[in-house]
Amino acid sequence: MQQEHQMQTEPTPEDESKDEFFDRLAKLSEEMVAKHGKDFSMGALVLAARWIAENRVGQLKTN
Repeated sequence: MQQEHQMQTEPTPEDESKDEFFDRLAKLSEEMVAKHGKDFSMGALVLAARWIAENRVGQLKTN
């Protein structure tokens, strides 16, 4: 028996929220590239991803 899939025509609130974040991230990335180049921008985004993976987001750095 084949299962039919209904196509979703309206984005959910979660979809809309994620789209807004992707738009903000794209604009920020473009701004960083324009001011500091691709290498800096990619490094900053990779570092941000690493902080997320390590659960370090929002933690203050103390020396």
